[in-house]
Amino acid sequence: MNPPLAERMRPRTLDDYVGQQHLVGKDAVLRSSIQKGQIPSIIFWGPPGVGKTTLAQIIAKELKRPFYLLSAINSGVKDVRAAIKKAESQRFFNQGSPILFIDEIHRFSKSQQDSLLGAVEKGIITLIGATTENPSFEVISALLSRCQVYVLEHLGREDLVSIANNALTRDTELRAREIQISEYEALLKYSNGDARRLLNVLELVLNQSEENKITLDNDMVEHVIQKNLVLYDKTGEQHYDTISAFIKSVRGSDPDAAIYYLARMIEGGEDPIFICRRLIILAAEDIGLANPNALLMANACFDAVQKIGLPEGRILMAEATIYLATSPKSNSAYMAIGAAMQEVSKSGNLSIPLHLRNAPTSLMKDIGYGKGYIYTHEESVPDTYHYLPSELKGRRFYVPKSVGNEGRIAQKAHSGTPEGPRKEE
Repeated sequence: MNPPLAERMRPRTLDDYVGQQHLVGKDAVLRSSIQKGQIPSIIFWGPPGVGKTTLAQIIAKELKRPFYLLSAINSGVKDVRAAIKKAESQRFFNQGSPILFIDEIHRFSKSQQDSLLGAVEKGIITLIGATTENPSFEVISALLSRCQVYVLEHLGREDLVSIANNALTRDTELRAREIQISEYEALLKYSNGDARRLLNVLELVLNQSEENKITLDNDMVEHVIQKNLVLYDKTGEQHYDTISAFIKSVRGSDPDAAIYYLARMIEGGEDPIFICRRLIILAAEDIGLANPNALLMANACFDAVQKIGLPEGRILMAEATIYLATSPKSNSAYMAIGAAMQEVSKSGNLSIPLHLRNAPTSLMKDIGYGKGYIYTHEESVPDTYHYLPSELKGRRFYVPKSVGNEGRIAQKAHSGTPEGPRKEE
C-alpha cells in the first residue's frame, strides 16, 4: 500500500527541510552544531506538523548515528531500557552516541523519564524528545537541565506554499497528473500552520477527482473539506493559551477580543462550565467591589448555562463576557486577602486583642476577655481603638480604588498603603 503524501514528502536532508530557519538556516545554532558533529540532548517543543520528528531523523542521518524511535503513547520503562541497552551495544569507540528519539515525551510519567537520566548523563545515548506541551511543566527538572530546548514555530505562508508546490513537482504520483494551484487561501486555512495537515488536505482534495488535469482553487477545497476543524486541544497548551488570552482580554476591558476568544473556545468544544467558572473568578478577582453586580451576573450565567447547555448557552456566556469586560475593574479584594495571608504566613497566630475575644464563662471575663469592647451601633469608636493584633496596629491590607462603586467606599475608608509588597498581578 502506498504511504500517504505527507510521508512520501518527508524531507531527508537539511536542505530539503522547510521552515524553522532560526534553527537550521545558514549559521543558525542547530545547523552549526550538526555541521560540527556535536549535538547535546535536545527537547523539540512546538505544535503538531512543524517537523520535530523529521528534524530528529535528519540529525541522525547527517551525523551517521544509529536512530531509535519510541512513542510515549505505547512505550513503557521496559521499552526505554531495552532501547538504551541496544544503543549501548552499538556504540563504538570514538563514535558519537546513538540517538534515542521519544515522540510526545510529555506523556512519559516521572518514573519513565527517570529511566532516561543515567543513559543521558553517561552519554550512552543522545536524547531527542518531541513535545507539544511546555517542557517546563511536563519534563522533570533533572532531565530538562541536561537538555537543550529548541522551540519550533508554526509554519508561515511562504513555507506552506513551498511545501504544497514541492509536492506537485516532486511526488511521483502527483507529478504524473497535470495539477495547478490557482488559490492557496483555503488550503492554508485548513492547514493551520501544520505541514502534515496541509499535505493531508491536498491529498484528500485531489483524490476526490478522477480528472488527470486539475486546477485547484478555494471553492474546490471548501467543497471537499466542508468545515474548518478548529485547532483546539482541550487538555494541552492551546487550552491554557486561549483561556489565558480570554481572561486577560476581559481584565483589559476589551470586549471584542474577549468575545473572539470565547468563540474559539466554544467552537473548539471547550466545556462551557469551565468557561463559566472562569467568569465567576474574573468577576471576583478583577472587577470586585468596583461593580459587585458582576459577580451576580457571572453566577446567574453559570446557573443558566447548567440548565440549558449549548448552543443557547453561548448567548448567556457572551452577555456575561461583555458585561464583565466593560465593567470598571478593581482587584483590591484580591490584593487585600493576598497581603493578609502573606502576613499570617510570616507572623503566625498573633495574639487577638482581649477586648475582641469571646467570653462565654465568668473566668474568661475575670481575666479580661471582652473587656472594653465597644458595640458600634450604640457608641462611637475613638481613634485609639483597634481591631488588629497590637503588632499590626495601623496596618492596611485593603486599599480601595477610586473606580465605579468602590469610589464611594474609597471616600469613606481609610487611606494609606499597607506595608510589604503590593504589586498588581
